[in-house]
Amino acid sequence: EVQFVESGGGWVQAGASLTLSCEASGFTLNDRAIGWFRQAPGKEREGVSCINFSERSTFYISSVEGRFTTVRDNDKNAVYLQMNNVRPEDTAKYYCGLAYVCSWDARHFGFWGQGTQVTVSS
Repeated sequence: EVQFVESGGGWVQAGASLTLSCEASGFTLNDRAIGWFRQAPGKEREGVSCINFSERSTFYISSVEGRFTTVRDNDKNAVYLQMNNVRPEDTAKYYCGLAYVCSWDARHFGFWGQGTQVTVSS
């Protein structure tokens, strides 16, 4: 059974750094794509970054470009979202999901974990 577990969230002040983890089980992260999405209360799930394993490419939305970095760890079968210089508008619950290829449409992803909350205070 494919499962993803997100962790690493917390409460931080603006400008701080945080690293979120997405650990996979029942599946080896050597192909397809893993997307990081976030969802704030009352808002739709928004794509933040996506790593495409077969093409070895990574994508980011403009609001996090240069601040967030997605990296993979094959040994731990995990993907990490390194968040630097966080802003209050980054406050949301963050999820990782699996897709065939990268997309900003959450409907293309599955096997969502329970998410991890990130709260950034100003």
